[in-house]
Amino acid sequence: MINLIPMTVRGAEKLRQELQQLKSIKRPRIINAIAEARQHGDLKENAEYHSAREEQSFCEGRIKEIEAKLSNSQIIDVTKLSNNGRVIFGSTVTVLNIKTNEKFTYQIVGDDESDFKQNLISINSPMSRGLIGKKNNATVVIYTPGGNVEYKILKIDYI
Repeated sequence: MINLIPMTVRGAEKLRQELQQLKSIKRPRIINAIAEARQHGDLKENAEYHSAREEQSFCEGRIKEIEAKLSNSQIIDVTKLSNNGRVIFGSTVTVLNIKTNEKFTYQIVGDDESDFKQNLISINSPMSRGLIGKKNNATVVIYTPGGNVEYKILKIDYI
């Protein structure tokens, strides 16, 4: 059985754009670099050739990885779901740290999309795992490496 990889519409689009860029820009550039390096003669001691081949290997690996993720993805458009007041994949959650009285807003996204600086947290993070399924105004305890942190859910948006 294939495990589907959850991702938002935005996350899937970002991967498609990266795939397009790798296939249409980076791959042809690498092929040209290999052809040019071959013209320099002996391949055994040709650093440019070996460097280009290594770059080609990384590029092809990334292409395969993205294609596999997209083919096994479950794209979830949270804006098309009715907000039932529960935290789900793709929802944007505003929480209050009860101890420090600080507010944070996070969107729960797929692993490839997560970017803590932009408040996009992975579905597999301790914070997401603690929030998923909870309702508005619920108090949750998140188990973190630095200790347990108590949060109150202030708002759940499906945007």
